[in-house]
Amino acid sequence: MNRGYSYDARVGPEAEGHALSSYLATRWPHTTREEWEERIAHRQVLLDGTPATPATPLRPGQTLTWQRPPWSEPAAPQAFAVLYQDDDLLAVAKPAGLPTLPGAGFLERTLLSLVRASDPRAVPLHRLGRFTSGLVLCARTVEARVRLSRGWRAVEKRYRALATGAPAREAFAIDVPIGTVPHPRLGTVHGASIEGRESRSEVTVRERRQGAFLCDVRILTGRPHQIRIHLAAAGHPLVGDPLYGAGGVPLSDEPGLPGDPGYLLHAAELRLAHPRTGEDLVLRCAPPPLLRTETLP
Repeated sequence: MNRGYSYDARVGPEAEGHALSSYLATRWPHTTREEWEERIAHRQVLLDGTPATPATPLRPGQTLTWQRPPWSEPAAPQAFAVLYQDDDLLAVAKPAGLPTLPGAGFLERTLLSLVRASDPRAVPLHRLGRFTSGLVLCARTVEARVRLSRGWRAVEKRYRALATGAPAREAFAIDVPIGTVPHPRLGTVHGASIEGRESRSEVTVRERRQGAFLCDVRILTGRPHQIRIHLAAAGHPLVGDPLYGAGGVPLSDEPGLPGDPGYLLHAAELRLAHPRTGEDLVLRCAPPPLLRTETLP
């Protein structure tokens, strides 16, 4: 069990005159009105710090607080490895299965919590999907965080992936736009969409296997699930991906959720200018056994 959490939100003008329970169910539809009313009855929902009733009318500017009681989080690895550290930066290896940041039922079993326990100053500069393993770079100072966040697109990022099929070329680029697409359980997820944002990935085949190939992928943009979507859009979904099928959209037959396991994807390398010294810095994280070749790291 974790320690619970208090979620705060400011009531906007659209809530003027609406009853508390109906507003909550409309704004956060993943929870039913009956469930919100039960939480209100247990004094878990406050308005300006005071318990309310389901029928309490709302006013713009009020502070709405949901005091979520402690809950049991899903199992996740509770370890990481330090790859590099100096006064400004901390680079760590995240295992597959460990979320980078809170969300989707996780609060304390995250890489952020583990890193902060040993270095309270460290803040991840980017995030990996829960079942994506590999290199995560953290800033240890405000100055490093600001400089790298502003120039994050200039950081070179290389991933290792295992994808299905047999591409005709040894190297190719994918420029499919990424935006929101329908999902039967979530409403929408990110996927290949002609109306999405411009995106680019560059793929290099490293090893061909039976019905699959090992590849390095350099991403020039940082869209959510970009590598999974792009390789699927090119006709090569990641081996075991429970969500994305050919075309870069959710599978037609009971697609999984973004945080479900099955695929093999690893953040292998970052190349950047050090935020304080300006010197070139290359950080690497060795891939897991199934993503290695006999001749290449």
